[in-house]
Amino acid sequence: MSAAAVTWGIAERSVKLIPRVPSTFIPSLVMPVFLTIAFSGPFASLVDLPGFPADHILDWVVPFTALQGCAFAGITTGMGLARDLENGFYDRILMSPAPRSALLWGAFVATILRAGIALALMLLVGVVSGAHFRDGIVGIAALTIAGLGLAFAAGAWAIGLALRFKTQQIAPLMQTGVFLSTFLSTAQMPVELMTGWLDDVASVNPVTYVLALARQGFLGDVTWAVTQDGLLALGGMIVVLVAFAYRGMQKVIP
Repeated sequence: MSAAAVTWGIAERSVKLIPRVPSTFIPSLVMPVFLTIAFSGPFASLVDLPGFPADHILDWVVPFTALQGCAFAGITTGMGLARDLENGFYDRILMSPAPRSALLWGAFVATILRAGIALALMLLVGVVSGAHFRDGIVGIAALTIAGLGLAFAAGAWAIGLALRFKTQQIAPLMQTGVFLSTFLSTAQMPVELMTGWLDDVASVNPVTYVLALARQGFLGDVTWAVTQDGLLALGGMIVVLVAFAYRGMQKVIP
């Protein structure tokens, strides 16, 4: 088989496992919906703060929770890989003549496919809940790029951890990395309204720029300046975390 066929086979298997082992995917659907409800109600008055960039809280919250869902979809790919490593199934795959790069890219492609499901659900939630898609299809495209890119980065992080620890017990560390990176950004407040150490951390956190990329079509027009910063942040995270995953694959022994 060609490397492309192996890559697609691994990705297809991961997607087919969703209905068979729903516990490893359902959280990436439930969590963003829960966060949308939790934040859009109690924090609705944030839009009354002087300088807050959104007129409606859903326009601020929905892009964030959509990205959170995509990131957790990436983590579920790592959790599935950890399960295969733990029960010995992945050892048989490693002993096959398939190139390891194809095995790794199969997991990456699975991450994108899984994230697409979570993103579609959150777009539906946004429409039903009354979020404003102010820049139409261009804004949706910006959100899609941000969501799938962040899912790729989160998936690479989770896959790298799974390859190193070979157990599902590493799942809390996978989740903690995503939670810290997102909530220490502009998840709830813009940088301009932050004070203290959180302001300093959020200003250098690449997820802040990815969130700006995702939100711009909900808050107004999509601009190249914001898009460029978001793409650079995504590119940097993906390069570093893919290298982390590749290093883990080189070290794993069947």
